[in-house]
Amino acid sequence: MASKRQSRTPRPPAKQGKFFLLKWLAGLFSLCLLGLAAISALAWHDYTRPGPLAAGQDIVIHRGGYAATLATLQDTGVLPTGAWTGRLFQLSIALTRGEGQIHAAELHFPAQVSMRETLWILRHGKPVLHRLTIPEGLSAFDITALIQSAPFLTAAVSSPAEGSVLPETYTYLRDEPRPELLARMQSNMAHTLVSIWRERDSSLPLQGPEDLLVLASLVEKETAVPAERPLVARVLLNRLQKGMKLQTDPTVIYALTQGRPLGRTLTHADLQTPSPYNTYMNTGLPPGPICSPGLAALEAAAHPAQSDALYFVANGTGGHNFAATLSEHNRNVSLFRTQHSGQ
Repeated sequence: MASKRQSRTPRPPAKQGKFFLLKWLAGLFSLCLLGLAAISALAWHDYTRPGPLAAGQDIVIHRGGYAATLATLQDTGVLPTGAWTGRLFQLSIALTRGEGQIHAAELHFPAQVSMRETLWILRHGKPVLHRLTIPEGLSAFDITALIQSAPFLTAAVSSPAEGSVLPETYTYLRDEPRPELLARMQSNMAHTLVSIWRERDSSLPLQGPEDLLVLASLVEKETAVPAERPLVARVLLNRLQKGMKLQTDPTVIYALTQGRPLGRTLTHADLQTPSPYNTYMNTGLPPGPICSPGLAALEAAAHPAQSDALYFVANGTGGHNFAATLSEHNRNVSLFRTQHSGQ
């Protein structure tokens, strides 16, 4: 009986199969590389492109980790919303971890800030500084009201000692306690007063820095004209040296109000107010300052002008006329009254 031959499917050569597999793997690897390149390009584009924030904004970044920070940035419009942004933000933090920690603070983010710039601000941006200006010549009552009404501060503040705050513009961080800000203001005055006292005119008939502060407070309240301050200081010093009463209206107002607004003009009866601050009733300086004098008034008190003047009266234009004798002073008073009799 004849034997039957079985037909067999020819097998491809082994080398040909391996080559096909390598080609397939190479193609798959290329596709992966292309996909990775595309994703990387998209990620870099979204990482560096301008963000959606329409205008610059101060934003408080609280403690709480990545999720809380991301929520704040998306809620305020710094970063786009969506899961992709969240994942990209988290990955960016991880990949740039060596550049520093994210800080909790109030930070300024400019308009259209990118994610890349946002991360830099979160790590290296300086906290927002708020400003409070203390004008020259305010009383402790007024200064307390200013500090108490200043925004973004915490805790209440007690009224400081009269004259203990140096008037200028101060900066502070959000949530700084008011007592700490006040302490800085008082420290500024203390150091400034000591420094000016050391450089004072050695002929001043003053006992110490406190006397200088009191004199400067009178100068501050008597004139708003910068050029007049040294001359007003000299008039007051001349009167002190001669044993004359200073007779300054601002001391009477302080005796009546303790630094609060008077709300009316002084009367002749007011000049008889019994108070150690009333320089119409008492000889010498009042027992303490009547306001917080500015740097210019302190310098004027420490370096007064050279003059024999003992009197001054308003000239009706914001300044004063000065006189060395009572008769000359009376003429200046009459002139002022004549010029303003119809007003």
